[in-house]
Amino acid sequence: MLTGDNKAAAKDVAEKTGINRFEADLLPDQKLKLIKKIHDGGKIVAMVGDGINDAPSLLTADIGIAIGAGTDIAIESADIILTKSDLYSVVPAIKLSRATYSKMVQNLWWASGYNIVAIPLAAGVMAPWGIVIDPAIGAVLMSASTVVVALNAQLLKRAETI
Repeated sequence: MLTGDNKAAAKDVAEKTGINRFEADLLPDQKLKLIKKIHDGGKIVAMVGDGINDAPSLLTADIGIAIGAGTDIAIESADIILTKSDLYSVVPAIKLSRATYSKMVQNLWWASGYNIVAIPLAAGVMAPWGIVIDPAIGAVLMSASTVVVALNAQLLKRAETI
């Protein structure tokens, strides 16, 4: 945890959140240097902030997360804006983003699977071997694949309650 707050406040937050390493009394440029150092070490850096002093760090981090009640510049600098002014809402936000990415990959496979199989068959690519589907059936399959992708995306709602 990197913070501009004093050491006592930083220690209190670190203990309450289970963070075992923290740096306190940092100026914005000191936070930036540490973020770059961590990033250069091959780590993915997420920064959570709410103030003007956090904006450069939010922009530099791989993932900038602003607290919803933060300053406008912090919110503009972040990739993710938490609707609650609660540090603990970072965890569900990360879980939801992972579930969203997973769902995107699944839906890409569903849609691609249709395109890889049904379109060539409807176009007659396998006709010399007697394998053909009517273009109307291909259109129905395309609609069915769209429905499957939409239904699969609806399952993402479950991830919000994780």
